[in-house]
Amino acid sequence: MATDSSGVAGLAGRYATALFELAVEAKAVDAIADDLEALRTLLADNADLQRLVRSPVLSRGEQTKAVLAILDRAGAHDLTRRFVGLLAERRRLFILAAVIDAFEGLLAEHRGEVRAEVTSARALSGEQLGRVEALLRKVIGGRVVVDAGVDEELIGGLVVRVGSRMVDASLRTKLQRLQLAMKGVG
Repeated sequence: MATDSSGVAGLAGRYATALFELAVEAKAVDAIADDLEALRTLLADNADLQRLVRSPVLSRGEQTKAVLAILDRAGAHDLTRRFVGLLAERRRLFILAAVIDAFEGLLAEHRGEVRAEVTSARALSGEQLGRVEALLRKVIGGRVVVDAGVDEELIGGLVVRVGSRMVDASLRTKLQRLQLAMKGVG
């Protein structure tokens, strides 16, 4: 199973790299990034589009026609249209979300940015988010883009992920550690 997921990641990475290089060559990196972000939102919010992307029942032609119609309606850049059309023709739409993730990683690297996922029990205010970003910038020593999320089960505190590193300073984790320590005493 692990080789399957790494194969998809590898495949998605190759497609994302090709798209990124074409976008740089066409001087359309920002336009393509905007298109892909809009496409990610559509995928997340639309169950019918998710079925279209994953369905082995639909023919290549049907999938291609449908995704190109969606991209036309959204006013996507020609390169985005051609790229997603190619994925559909090659029956690779199922990796679209992974391609978007890989493209964003390449874009962040190109811009010299580091992405940090910050999860809190409640939505952070603009001031709180600014303080977290400033602290991360100080620790990392570069530009940081913070993706803020909410997980009410954390109870309080934060969970911060930067690359493969994670700092869990949530109240939920502290309570779990205390519970384990108490079991060891009794």
